[in-house]
Amino acid sequence: MTTHLKERAVIEVAGSEAREFLHSLLTADINGLEKGQCTWAGLLTPQGKILFDMFVFAVQTTDGEEGFLLDVAEEPAEALLARMKMYKLRRKVDIALRKDFAVLVDASEDAGPYLALSADPRYAGMGTRAITMREIAEMMRRDDWLYHQRRIALGLPDSTRDIGSGKLFPHEANFDQLGAVSFSKGCYVGQEVVSRMHHRGTARNRLVPVVASGPVQQETPVMAGGKHIGAISGSVNESGERAIALLRLDRLAQAVEAEERITAGQAVIFPVQPVWADYEVPGALKMEELADTTLEGD
Repeated sequence: MTTHLKERAVIEVAGSEAREFLHSLLTADINGLEKGQCTWAGLLTPQGKILFDMFVFAVQTTDGEEGFLLDVAEEPAEALLARMKMYKLRRKVDIALRKDFAVLVDASEDAGPYLALSADPRYAGMGTRAITMREIAEMMRRDDWLYHQRRIALGLPDSTRDIGSGKLFPHEANFDQLGAVSFSKGCYVGQEVVSRMHHRGTARNRLVPVVASGPVQQETPVMAGGKHIGAISGSVNESGERAIALLRLDRLAQAVEAEERITAGQAVIFPVQPVWADYEVPGALKMEELADTTLEGD
């Protein structure tokens, strides 16, 4: 059902140099983004950590020119706007927070009109994302419970709950797995660090979905054999038994090999292999097995 995602905001980037500007700034390949398409992307610190993540839609503006709409977390939207204006310099680019626009998820074709509509670029199983006028969005469903339950089960991170600002490298947030970073484009802010991490294979921490034998709380340490191997992130479903955790995969592998229980508080934790990942999560359950798996602590 089409849902108004109230926690999101929209920034418009337009002007004759808008594409070049975004391509030089963000992690994703904006030059290859055609009108009507969408990509996930990030703006990094010079040290390569994620400051902001966003969905970038290539659109046609009301005056017929090429433009881009950025679907961003509402809380840091003003800070992102200021950062982008700082990088603008003398480019012919107009950047504005569009409070008259709003973000929809699970948008059906007949719920428009839309300013932009695309399949979720991270994973097709997440349905669609759209941008529309706020007055239209406010007539839509506002309960985003189903969207977040599905997102958490799939292990797709949220901007504020899981990624934050200045905390994670792109590989830790699975940008390399979910189409948010290009390794063939030219320079962008933080590119050197990201490229080095990719080619050296030094990403030890990953956000991964987990299931638990009982309720878990946000930010609870994940332990194995008395050692800290990660933490539950900010994404926990309503029952508390599904979550996303930032896990150090080498320590997880050691725990699995030693047959140690993996816990978060009083709950036993079972990592899940994301269906979209090309890396292996040690000892992980397969998503297709979960319906037939009884999760019980020893």
